[in-house]
Amino acid sequence: MAVPKRKSSKARKNKRRSNVWKLEAPAFSKCTHCGELKTPHRVCPSCGYYKDREVIKVEA
Repeated sequence: MAVPKRKSSKARKNKRRSNVWKLEAPAFSKCTHCGELKTPHRVCPSCGYYKDREVIKVEA
């Protein structure tokens, strides 16, 4: 089993862990029913459809 020869410094450890905390802008996809942009795997806020089924009644 591999064992480190020397102790990893706090700076080296923090540099390795810093990649996890980067923020990203949310991804968007087009709704298959109305074509509006929405976040994936969510009900479309403009028409109320998810996977070609009406989930929420939206007032026009």
